[in-house]
Amino acid sequence: MKNIELPISTLAYIGDAVYELIIRVAVLNTYKAKSGAIHQKVIKLVNATAQANALTRIETILSEKEKALVKRAANQSVPSARPVDPTDYRLATGFEALLGFLLLENDYERLYEVLSQAEPELQFEKSFLQNN
Repeated sequence: MKNIELPISTLAYIGDAVYELIIRVAVLNTYKAKSGAIHQKVIKLVNATAQANALTRIETILSEKEKALVKRAANQSVPSARPVDPTDYRLATGFEALLGFLLLENDYERLYEVLSQAEPELQFEKSFLQNN
């Protein structure tokens, strides 16, 4: 099975995990703060609304293949978690699925481009993406 054909829930699951880890490291690299302060910044970036906003920031740089994947993920029937806007939740699922796909494809250069555009105020390290 090709990675693009994996279930959306699987791609989003991987994307969620990789995004949280990468954001934690990027926040640490950017702000050089104590863990409590880092945690407060991270939770503002990894929630569904923030991820939906991140997707909005990268829409113009997505390839047709990436747009199709995001659309497929956003249209997937997923239970909305907690008190989250269902539209934000769907868009966040699309964003996570895209990140999961890029990671599984070992397309670290593209993952770096997407993350840098999605969260321009953070400092991402290419070497971290490739080595982890």
